[in-house]
Amino acid sequence: MIQNVGNHLRRGLASVFSSRTSRKSASRAGNDSAMADGEGYRNPTEVQMSQLVLPCHTNQRGELSVGQLLKWIDTTACLSAERHAGCPCVTASMDDIYFEHTISVGQVVNIKAKVNRAFNSSMEVGIQVASEDLCSEKQWNVCKALATFVAHREITKVKLKQITPRTEEEKMEHSVAAERRRMRLVYADTIKDLLANCAIQDDLESRDCSHMVPAEKTRVESVELVLPPHANHQGNTFGGQIMAWMENVATIAARRLCCAHPTLKAIEMFHFRGPSQVGDRLVLKAIVNNAFKHSMEVGVCVEAYRQQAETHRRHINSAFMTFVVLDADDQPQLLPWIRPQPGDGERRYREASARRKIRLDRKYIVSCKQTEVPLSVPWDPSNQVYLSYNNVSSLRMLVAKDNWVLSSEINQVRLYTLEDDKFLSFHMEMVVHVDAAQAFLLLSDLRRRPEWDKHYRSVELVQQVDEDDAIYHVTSPALGGHTKPQDFVILASRRKPCDNGDPYVIALRSVTLPTHQETPEYRRGETLCSGFCFWREGDQLTKEPLMK
Repeated sequence: MIQNVGNHLRRGLASVFSSRTSRKSASRAGNDSAMADGEGYRNPTEVQMSQLVLPCHTNQRGELSVGQLLKWIDTTACLSAERHAGCPCVTASMDDIYFEHTISVGQVVNIKAKVNRAFNSSMEVGIQVASEDLCSEKQWNVCKALATFVAHREITKVKLKQITPRTEEEKMEHSVAAERRRMRLVYADTIKDLLANCAIQDDLESRDCSHMVPAEKTRVESVELVLPPHANHQGNTFGGQIMAWMENVATIAARRLCCAHPTLKAIEMFHFRGPSQVGDRLVLKAIVNNAFKHSMEVGVCVEAYRQQAETHRRHINSAFMTFVVLDADDQPQLLPWIRPQPGDGERRYREASARRKIRLDRKYIVSCKQTEVPLSVPWDPSNQVYLSYNNVSSLRMLVAKDNWVLSSEINQVRLYTLEDDKFLSFHMEMVVHVDAAQAFLLLSDLRRRPEWDKHYRSVELVQQVDEDDAIYHVTSPALGGHTKPQDFVILASRRKPCDNGDPYVIALRSVTLPTHQETPEYRRGETLCSGFCFWREGDQLTKEPLMK
């Protein structure tokens, strides 16, 4: 079945096509959603933890140390993963974490974790952290996190059962989890390519060296012995414990630069490269890689070795943490410049500048609300992975909404509408007797679209970004009484199904390119979210009603 969805915005018109299964499946999905939204429903994988912040949990500012918070986050997420898997699980990775609020002594930390989606032997766990003042009854959002856990059995290979989402929120998280997993798997290569190809600008040569702090002054090295309280029931060190130790040495390095009490604001996505066990010695190294106007990046490396094999160290993990120094009004203070050591120090300095740009792009494109993203985002090699992710996930999340209203049905073609904030979205669906894979191949190449869509007058392939992403320049005839035709610069991102029941996806959104600026000949049009979704007839569409 194919659906066509459109989203009318203040500045543009977007249209989307999706494919869908039978009405019976859609009806069953709606009934499940109604039950899920009813009173008494609770996700079977959900785990909640509440902790009262005591003086022993706080830092020198009387605030909950991020290291302690990371331990609680990891424990809660691990319990959720093990509840679903039915066997021990280990932390494989943690996505970017942005800390929005500090937590003071005497307040309560409420942590909620649930499995968003399960794959073969790994699963994505979503975590929400809030703080609560019991005296004033005020609550604050502290952070959100996404962690990947791997189920492990010593005798048999693990094959996880699939998650069946029921609420609209669960459907939305489930639908984009596969895209987030795709981004994680290519993360390391993406960073390497961006650091190799991005033009990194800095003013290292022009800075006054007399007012710079040598990077070597901030270097920290510490060793920790892994004891039974630091490990799980299999003897593997808790990922949260390792993260807490990493936060400790990173804070020391940051404090050596600023000579004040730094506050951790963000942790960049990282992966655990291998396990460590009880009896291991963990060597933690930290150094300030670069200091910007109001923030600094601290790099941390963790290596493990056994007592009799100190020369054979195993690289466990590396992470980059961003710190700021806040004044009495919680405003960031100016930081001193860093003077890197020649060689590796200068390399880390320039790579930190590149990572900062990548981090800001990723936070802007991936983390902000859909209504806060401009229609046309500048295309740049540093943001292509995250813009592609946003392109696909926006369409999937729109498809997963529950409040589409059937407006009309003619000849088995159904038109749905959705009013949400300042957006009016359209969604059209139909059944077609064409193999979904064949339709996917035909429609994913926009150069073929003028053959059947009169609104596409010409299509030029501007850039083949990779196998799944391409940028096109599209022209369309004049419409609505306008004398000028329209043109669009569109990023097309395509995805094959990740698992049974997943759709083929073709997502479209506007981008800007310096080579294709707006010209007097055309009216520049823009689309925020549009595309196609195809389900094979008979697939169980219990996860989402189709939409754009």
